Amino acid sequence: MAADISFTPVTTADLPLLAAWLAQPHWRDWWRDDAETELGFIRDMIEGRDSTRPFLFRLDGRPVGYVQVWRIADARVDPWITEAPWVMDLPDDAVGVDLSIGPADLLSRGIGSGALAGFVALLRAEGHRTILIDPDAANLRAVRAYEKAGFRPIPEFLGRTGGCLLMRHEADPAS
Repeated sequence: MAADISFTPVTTADLPLLAAWLAQPHWRDWWRDDAETELGFIRDMIEGRDSTRPFLFRLDGRPVGYVQVWRIADARVDPWITEAPWVMDLPDDAVGVDLSIGPADLLSRGIGSGALAGFVALLRAEGHRTILIDPDAANLRAVRAYEKAGFRPIPEFLGRTGGCLLMRHEADPAS
């Protein structure tokens, strides 16, 4: 993709845009909580009560999606260890990412995989070596996009993660 993808930290000024995106069917299909609950989680991130780092990603300056990075070690508390006990079997320094395209008309255009590849490059530049993503296994559009961005299912976790497909970014061997 020749377009310019950039990332900006989410601020409280971005919450109305995120609320509009969260209300769309393609978000409602995969985000587990209602929009107000999710916005509360994002507000906690912005205000430092949650270590997850939220970002908007922009295409040629226009906000077109949301991406966040979270530390696996920080997810080793309830309800996560009850809902996803497999987090206990991951490296302490691993990070997970989540990504959603904002407007529905931008789905299936390569934007998600391009944004994810760019975000992974930023995480690698910060020194992160184990980068994971855990889409719902039924979300085939997302799985394909994540594979295009270099993520692969982790064989030892297949069948152990409930409805999600745990995938790891396969780093360039030269990195």
